[in-house]
Amino acid sequence: MTGRSRRGVKFPHKHSNGHNTVDGRRSSFSDVSEDGSPVKMRSSATLDDIQEKPPTAEEQQSEYEKKKANFITRTFWTFVMIGGFFTALFMGHVYIIAVITAVQIVSFKEVIAIANVPSRARDLQSTKSLNWYWLATSMYFLYGESVIYYFKHIVLVDKVLLPLATHHRFISFLLYVFGFVFFVGSLKAGHLKFQFAQFGWTHMALFLIVVQAHFIMNNVFEGMIWFFLPTSLVITNDIFAYICGITFGRTQLIKLSPKKTVEGFVGAWIMTVIFGVLLTNLLMRSKYFICPVTDLGANIFTGLDCDPNPVFIPHEYTTPQLFFLPPNTTFSITMAPMQIHMFFWATFASLIAPFGGFFASGLKRTFKIKDFGHSIPGHGGMTDRMDCQFIMGFFAYMYYHTFIAITKVSLGEVMEMAITGLTVDEQIELLKGMGRYLVNQGMVGPEALSCLDNALPVRR
Repeated sequence: MTGRSRRGVKFPHKHSNGHNTVDGRRSSFSDVSEDGSPVKMRSSATLDDIQEKPPTAEEQQSEYEKKKANFITRTFWTFVMIGGFFTALFMGHVYIIAVITAVQIVSFKEVIAIANVPSRARDLQSTKSLNWYWLATSMYFLYGESVIYYFKHIVLVDKVLLPLATHHRFISFLLYVFGFVFFVGSLKAGHLKFQFAQFGWTHMALFLIVVQAHFIMNNVFEGMIWFFLPTSLVITNDIFAYICGITFGRTQLIKLSPKKTVEGFVGAWIMTVIFGVLLTNLLMRSKYFICPVTDLGANIFTGLDCDPNPVFIPHEYTTPQLFFLPPNTTFSITMAPMQIHMFFWATFASLIAPFGGFFASGLKRTFKIKDFGHSIPGHGGMTDRMDCQFIMGFFAYMYYHTFIAITKVSLGEVMEMAITGLTVDEQIELLKGMGRYLVNQGMVGPEALSCLDNALPVRR
């Protein structure tokens, strides 16, 4: 028996390790295609005699019950998310900021987790702690920037907050430096590749999630419409891409997402533009949506008051005199400039923002996972739902400040210049000058001016 194989047993391309594939290669994780499924063997001769056993009635029933339960769970949590979102939207800006904060923390946790190696993480507890330290430091810097920018008139007059506001960037830099020094000090031989990979991975997650979420939060402060409109356009595009894709989709769009079709892509663009026209017309009627936040206690019922941005005021557009038309023949249309801007927003939401989803799909295929996590029952992870929203919110911020925002000196900026750039004596002279101006305009009584004229700086 030692000189020949056992009768009736074949060992094609036998190797000494005893684990073989049909083509003589050892089975490994490399035998997996980009879509996560095993690569087909080069020869299927050994599988010719294998026939799959048809599923039994019990197995079919079990599979049906499983799909039914998943559909019910997914539907239930869909309505929970929609209800929670609109509740926060109508309750006020602070609640939306809280939602954005929760979303970015959960998304950061999911993205960090997929590159984690549990065995090494247990040996290097400092790595996990550093990830959350980087997150806290980034949020302190970015949230502080927003609060100081939009609420200078509150922060700069508070005795406790003023030092933090004037030295905010230096404090943030020191926090980052402390983390950097701790990271270098925690490096261990044998784990260097893992630790530096985690360092780079964490910073990528901070940029793609936390930094972009910061700009989305700034959109909320500029006016609820700059947050709600881009968010709605992405959701609408996603819905119509699915509907148009299953209705008349034929041509595959991109290999990273095999179910995406060109027909669904284009059809969703058209429907998103139509939806954007209707939604913009509705939102422009409410000052709660179009006014910048001046009162953090405002909600949909109390509303806000402001002079509307000219972009929301209807304007008549007239075509130039065309050579093929009779003399003095022109066409005109009256519409708010925001409708023109909305077209570009809807186009970005339809043609560019989906690539955030394609990027996420490629990332998941790289790590051979179906979802980023299980934060939302029936839907996967939070990142699976927000992958397109981050880049759309970033675009909305840049577009708004480039083409829509009105450049003017704000009260907060004037106060910042007066508090940080003038001496106490100069600040009192500024008050006296403003007092005389207000008295001359009849805004305040002469007694206010007499109080200011008698004011002297308190020497300590």
